[in-house]
Amino acid sequence: MPLYKSISVNSQTTVKIWKIEESYDDLFQPLDLKPHSLKRVLGMKSELHQRGFLSVRHLLREFGYTDQDLYYDDNGKPHLKDGKHISITHSFTFSGVVVSDKPVGIDIEKQREKIGVIAHKFVDYEYNYLKPTDEDYINRLTVIWGIKESLYKLFAVPGMLFKEHFLVIPFMMKDKNTIAWIDYKNKKYRYNTAFMEFEGFTCAYVIP
Repeated sequence: MPLYKSISVNSQTTVKIWKIEESYDDLFQPLDLKPHSLKRVLGMKSELHQRGFLSVRHLLREFGYTDQDLYYDDNGKPHLKDGKHISITHSFTFSGVVVSDKPVGIDIEKQREKIGVIAHKFVDYEYNYLKPTDEDYINRLTVIWGIKESLYKLFAVPGMLFKEHFLVIPFMMKDKNTIAWIDYKNKKYRYNTAFMEFEGFTCAYVIP
């Protein structure tokens, strides 16, 4: 049972991360999936995606939930039947879930140089403190992407743009946290964010 990390963010919020080391069969065996979830996982073409999907269900169990407790709305946002807030992520060999009494978002990304190529698509304000010549440019870009992805998951409103509506306040990698804002339709929303790195991956999460 490779529960990789469990982080008590505050009294209402917990993050759990799973390192996906088991085979598809070992992950599948102990789970009781509802018919829709079973159809989804069997329809996935990549075993990596299947194992990611199943590992999230194992994380649910770590929180005391089952697949039956989870449902998705029309925007694809996950919800729990008991009314608690949840956000889900998986990337290659890691998956993560955050559960809270408040709206939350989480993202895990593999650190890759190619994020520098698409930076112009999601970075605007952040160029005020970020330069391609910075030694930690790729790492900080990955954090910014992870925070903005987490904000998008939390808000789950179609039409929001990473570059235009989300901004991340200046930070250094050693800070492990920063503030982010959503500026959308003449309203501003402030979020606390935190981030960490492990084994070539970056995890970021946001809470109001």
